[in-house]
Amino acid sequence: MSLEQFNDAPSAEAERLLRPCLDIDRWVDEIEKNRPFATPEALLEHARSAAHPFSPQEIEGALAHHPRIGERAAGTSTEAGMSRSEQAGVDQQDHGTVTALAQGNRDYEKKFGRVFLIRAAGRSAEEILAALHGRLGHTPEQEEAIVAEQLREIAVLRLEQSVLQPSPLERSPSA
Repeated sequence: MSLEQFNDAPSAEAERLLRPCLDIDRWVDEIEKNRPFATPEALLEHARSAAHPFSPQEIEGALAHHPRIGERAAGTSTEAGMSRSEQAGVDQQDHGTVTALAQGNRDYEKKFGRVFLIRAAGRSAEEILAALHGRLGHTPEQEEAIVAEQLREIAVLRLEQSVLQPSPLERSPSA
């Protein structure tokens, strides 16, 4: 979808496109209501700060949609497909790393009471595992800020890849 199409889409359609990026009502509403955006960069910049700061309840609600790192998201939803793509660096055949990620997830959930969240896109399983182990040493307050930032990074990446990807017709050279 082009930026022009996103800007011109009915409100319900724009919200439908935004929700898989980040399922926080205030974030979706702020972006939808601030259309039109002059450039893709303006949209992404606004997405980086929309609904700042997230409340603890908004963070917990958004985390409900994220699978554990190292686990394949089930289903056919747009969000599940995005998650599978983002976690492509986690090789399910690498049983040692998958097992270590599973144990790290359990340790993180025991300590913080929530799923471990990291922008996995572009990161190897080893990088993710190192970050998970590093973050286990944080306080709940430190993690709250990190999780909010990770939600934003994931949302902006998803927005860039799903909403702002040109259609095949837009990519083809003109005659």
